[in-house]
Amino acid sequence: MVTRARWRKLLIRVTSRDRSELVLLVVGIAVLALLFIVVALAGEVLEGDTQQFDERMLAALRDPADPASPIGPAWLRTAALDITALGSATVLGLAVVAICGFLALQGLYRNALFVFIASCGGWLLNAVLKEAFGRPRPEVVPHLREVMTLSFPSGHAMTTAAIYLTLGALLMRVSERRITRFYCMGVAMLATFLVGASRVYLGVHYPTDVLAGWLIGLSWALLCWIVERALERRTGMKRERAEAA
Repeated sequence: MVTRARWRKLLIRVTSRDRSELVLLVVGIAVLALLFIVVALAGEVLEGDTQQFDERMLAALRDPADPASPIGPAWLRTAALDITALGSATVLGLAVVAICGFLALQGLYRNALFVFIASCGGWLLNAVLKEAFGRPRPEVVPHLREVMTLSFPSGHAMTTAAIYLTLGALLMRVSERRITRFYCMGVAMLATFLVGASRVYLGVHYPTDVLAGWLIGLSWALLCWIVERALERRTGMKRERAEAA
């Protein structure tokens, strides 16, 4: 005979499973919606429909009498140079290595490997997309920082969104308090926004480059989250986190 307590446990288990599947479905739909927006934006960029808007935005951030001088106080230019470094391959690479090292020291070897693969995948995807679109860097204003790669999508915006948001989600998974979870994701989102904005302020990217980078990076982070949730039991990542707790 099935007791009331067993029925309650069974109901909780089913409800939890259904909720998890619903979350995966919603996130999957969000990824598809983001990719649709990216495709539409890329089409507009390739046809040149956004060029006038992009150039106006860049020109608006410079002194009309001296396009080499950005608007705002002198410290703002220095701050932008410092902030944009947070999205460089060197800083992001060190952050990923540090996080993977921390996870490995905690005994979370599979989780560390997943973070490393997801991060490398984000960099590779950005390189492929840049070559595929082949958009030159802006020439409407002088660059305030040296650049060597193509423009669309913004590598800094995309990789910071992909890596910082992935790391923010990871920290949310190991945080116990709700306020701590919101803090982790909030910091990741703020860093992503500031890095992207700095690229436009420094004149090395069009606004649409940065917008596309954010959207693609967010899509990649969400896709990695879906893959991690789908494989965490099969690959032992969930058991590994439970044992390390």
